[in-house]
Amino acid sequence: MSQAAVLEPAARPAHIPAELVRDVDFFHLIEGEEDAQEAWLRLRDRGPPIFWTPRNGGHWIVTRAADIEVVQLDHTRFSHRNILLPPQPHMFPTMLTMDPPEHTPYRRLITPAFLPKVVNLLEERVRQVARNRVRDLAPAGVCEFVADFARVLPIVVFLELVDLPQSDAETLLPWAEQMVRGPSVEGRAEAQRNMAGYLAKWIDARTVAPGEDLISQVIAGRIGERPATREEIFGACMLLLFGGLDTVASMLGFAARFLAMHPAHRRRLVAEPELIPHAAEEIIRRHGLSNTGRQIVGDFVFQGVRFRDGDLVQVPNCLHGLDEAVNADPLSVDFDRERPIRHAVFGAGPHTCPGSVLARRELRVFLEEWLAVIPEFGIEPGTRPRIATGMVNGVTELRLVWTPPAA
Repeated sequence: MSQAAVLEPAARPAHIPAELVRDVDFFHLIEGEEDAQEAWLRLRDRGPPIFWTPRNGGHWIVTRAADIEVVQLDHTRFSHRNILLPPQPHMFPTMLTMDPPEHTPYRRLITPAFLPKVVNLLEERVRQVARNRVRDLAPAGVCEFVADFARVLPIVVFLELVDLPQSDAETLLPWAEQMVRGPSVEGRAEAQRNMAGYLAKWIDARTVAPGEDLISQVIAGRIGERPATREEIFGACMLLLFGGLDTVASMLGFAARFLAMHPAHRRRLVAEPELIPHAAEEIIRRHGLSNTGRQIVGDFVFQGVRFRDGDLVQVPNCLHGLDEAVNADPLSVDFDRERPIRHAVFGAGPHTCPGSVLARRELRVFLEEWLAVIPEFGIEPGTRPRIATGMVNGVTELRLVWTPPAA
């Protein structure tokens, strides 16, 4: 069922001036051949800094870096209690929908698995998976990058981290896609139920016979001085599944698309591989992903806009790093951009993504291993990359072609 059939445009509340209303559906932003981030930037440049849309339940959208920083950091006025647009109930408690200090002990359930020292140990496995996948793909001279590599690398690493069967990837990936880019409330809820049903058997099994995996660590975790409840364990594991199955794949897709379309950048990384860590951060800045929401707490005026208690506000994180006030010539990818590269792709403050260290490492390893074997590649003639916006921007199809390397 389409979103249009499920949720009609909301009526404009009395406190919202007509001049601040724009008919914007963030599930359908892209025009022509622009990418997701260009679509968000076009939206920013054609409207006021903060505006309201009746789509997807009705919500505000902030578009300037300074305002995005405030919304990300000021949880007393911009609460995480409702981050989904259109709004829908959360099946289980998760740190994504909690504000500090309540959120802190829930975060501790999963952060130990993503500390730099742990990621350093994981890197060799990430590299092995990437190297093997590139080796298998190279002789063909063509691939659909999203299905053949972008979704393979993070899910193999993630399923090993939680010790789940690799064969389950084909079942889990469509649910993850539906959860983050499906515009139907019913479809997203169904995907969430499917994920929960899948997890139930594994949580039960690891409760009886724990191992060294991340799910077992969550089960053994504590919320303050008490053990985590079954619902809290479900919430943490759902968050791990969501992050592990989609976000890194989306970033890899944008990175491969960019390099396929910009041979000078690609050839420079081949000639100067020592640039890759800095280049990876610049690619991340240019291709922000998440577009989550916040819920207004109390009535107040912000940047001349009157907010009311319960209003929803969307935060397109990609617009932070694409703001000229933060980065000069922000649409251009500049491997010599001054450090530190400023963006909000992984959030800010207490809610900074705990998996950001691993995500950065996976992108860097992809660049190193792919370019070492397939230094010259492009978009397959007659095809166009398919890009989607939603709660997470993503590349859903990317056909690449290259001359197969000599045996």
